[in-house]
Parts: sequence; C-alpha cells; structure tokens
Amino acid sequence: MSVSPARRAAYETLLRVFEDGAYADRALRTAAAQLESRDRALAQRLAYGTIQRVRTLDHGLESIGRRPVAKLDPPVRAALRLGAYQLAFSEVATHAAVNESVELVRAARLERAVKFANAVLRRLALGFRDLAEALPESTPQEAGLKHSYPDWVAETWWRDLGAEEAVALMRAQNEPAEVVVRRSRLKEGAVEGEPDPDLPDALHVERVDEQALEAGLIWPQSRGSQLAGLAVGAQPGERILDLCAAPGGKATQLAEVSREVVAVEKHEGRARELEENLQWLGATNVRVVNADALELPDDLGEFDRVLVDAPCSGLGVLAARPDLRWRSQPLPDLQRDLLRMAADRVKAGGTIVYSVCTINADENEAIVDATRLEVEPLGGEWPQFAHPRRPEFLLATPHRHHTSGFFIASLRSPQ
Repeated sequence: MSVSPARRAAYETLLRVFEDGAYADRALRTAAAQLESRDRALAQRLAYGTIQRVRTLDHGLESIGRRPVAKLDPPVRAALRLGAYQLAFSEVATHAAVNESVELVRAARLERAVKFANAVLRRLALGFRDLAEALPESTPQEAGLKHSYPDWVAETWWRDLGAEEAVALMRAQNEPAEVVVRRSRLKEGAVEGEPDPDLPDALHVERVDEQALEAGLIWPQSRGSQLAGLAVGAQPGERILDLCAAPGGKATQLAEVSREVVAVEKHEGRARELEENLQWLGATNVRVVNADALELPDDLGEFDRVLVDAPCSGLGVLAARPDLRWRSQPLPDLQRDLLRMAADRVKAGGTIVYSVCTINADENEAIVDATRLEVEPLGGEWPQFAHPRRPEFLLATPHRHHTSGFFIASLRSPQ
C-alpha cells in the first residue's frame, strides 16, 4: 500500500519539528512544496493537529501502546503520533490512518518495528478516541493533558481567566485559525472577501487569493493584529516609530495614514524581508532600520507615536503556530526595556502603543502598570474588545472573538 502525498508531507514535517527543532511552518513549506493545494491543505491539518495535540497523543500511545514514546525510533514515533492523531481527532477512515502509518514505518526501512506499529495502532483504533474524550479537565494540569498544553500555560490561563474561560481558550486554540486578510489602501484593484463589521480593512476569506497577494492588494493579517495597528491612531503628517516591525503588516497600516514610518528590525534577514514586503505593498514612506531596538541611533527621536509590538510568549497565536506552545516563554524584562526605549524616543505628550500577541497578565497589564505612564483608555472606542477586568485596555481572544489573541494598551508620555 502506498502512502498519500499529504500524509508523507505531514510525517516529514513531524520529523523535522520534533527531531530537528524546526519551525512547523517552514518544515511544512519544504515538505509540501510540490503538492497540489488540496493535498497541501490536508498535510497542514494533519501536521499542525499532530503537533498541537502531541502531549495527549503521547499519553494515549503510552497508556494503550504500553511503550515509552521517548524510547521509540524517531520514524516510528512520528508515524505513530500521526496515526494516533487521525484516530482520535479527525474523521479520517480508520483503515487509512492505520495502514498508511504502518507503511511510513516500513518505508523508513524499520521492518522490525512494522508489526509493533500495526499492533499499537489497532489497539488505539479500538479505544483512543474514547480515552481522549474521557480525560478530566477540572484542574489546570488535567486540562493541560486533555487539550495538550504545557502545565505552565494552563496554570497561567486558570489564574488570569478562571477555569471555564481557560478551558474554552484551550479548545479554541486547537481549532484552525481564522483566514483574514487586510485590504491595502496603497494599491487599487478588486479584492474578494466578506468585510468585517468591526475593522474597516479586514476581509474574511476561505483562502488567501494568491494573485491579489502577489499584486500587493492584500496582506494576511488576523483581526487581532489589525486591531493593534488601528489602536496606534496614526494621523496624517505624523512621524511614527515601529520598534519591532517585521514582517511589516502593522508598519504598512501606519504608512497608509502617516507621513513617515521608521520600521526597526534587529535581525538582518528579517530586515531584508521587511524591506521586500514594504516595497511589494507600495509603502514607500517607510524607512527600515536594521538595528537592535534597545540600541537605536541617537538621531531617531521626537516621534509623534511609537508602536511597541513586542516579542512575547505568543499565547494568543497558538492556533496558527502549532509548535510555539512547546517552545514558548514569557519575556517581561525585554518588554519593559522596549517600553522604556519608546518613552525616550517619543515627543513629550506623544503616544506609545504597547501590543503583544499573548494572553498572560505578567506580559500584559503588569508590564503597562510598571511603566507608570498615563493610560489612554481604548475600551470606549472598541467596547467589543475591551479587557474584561481592565476596560481601559483591549484584549482580543480566540475563544470570545475568534481571532488571534492580542493585548493592547495606549500610553501617554509626560508633557
């Protein structure tokens, strides 16, 4: 029996992610490069779902398969995880999930493991879906196992949101992320999509229109991310500093309104990519500075507004970045340092917008409170996104707003 191209691409992605430490999106891009769009979409669903659910999958493999996952050969481990995901969390036919996973082991020239893999997968087919559904979720640790998150993430959400909201958020981020693009105002042309009722340039689409993307008419950008760009409140004639700008979505948003945007990116390769994206989208009034945001040239100052879209644990974008939950870490020290730099570079009385794509009070309101800067309330302008405990801030969440999670605060520098 042959293995379908989609399953083979998913399997190769799993090997790269779990054995080599590769990023899921890059590994999948390579593995699925030659596939037709339908097969590529299936490969992504299988690979991303397996990576997201791997904690629960390994629990099932060890409970039912009776073999420590860590002691398996990497190709066997990847094949069993892929098969287990299909058996417990997809509508794939059982025979296809079992037989093709076994064929992946055989194709890896591990004939001695073929019988073992077949036996494990057949046992999983009889009971893993029921086992997974029956797992309890009454504590952070239980919910972390059932929905496949590290304990520290489950504990953070339990603390910040309460049990019911935490579980709802875990469930939401195991589902595919929304497909939304932002309509560029810098180029003219017809673009299809369903307009969002809350955000002026957001379009809901079934898939990204590659021709419109190639023409620079659209940019894939979640509503949470677009909200952060809008919250800057850019005005005509202003100079704006985007301290952590790559890949350029928000910088382009700002360029559509303001006179000049200075976009800072620390890493040389990402800075080149940023320049290419800005040129592609027609944002000619953006200047890219390849520098550490904490060590900017002295002449970069007196900005009307500064956007600090800071590096963070990324706990609001786990649906789109399946491997991030296993490598994520909070970055509060860096976030505080970036806000201090922003305060030094903005005009007296200017605006600093702090945004992070995470849902973690230690990286959200605690960071803002530590600055002791005056808060400009945002909840009145976007009440549907107002933070449930601190309505002066915005908090977009996957389980409530069906978009990526973003915390957003607007601060005023002293006069």
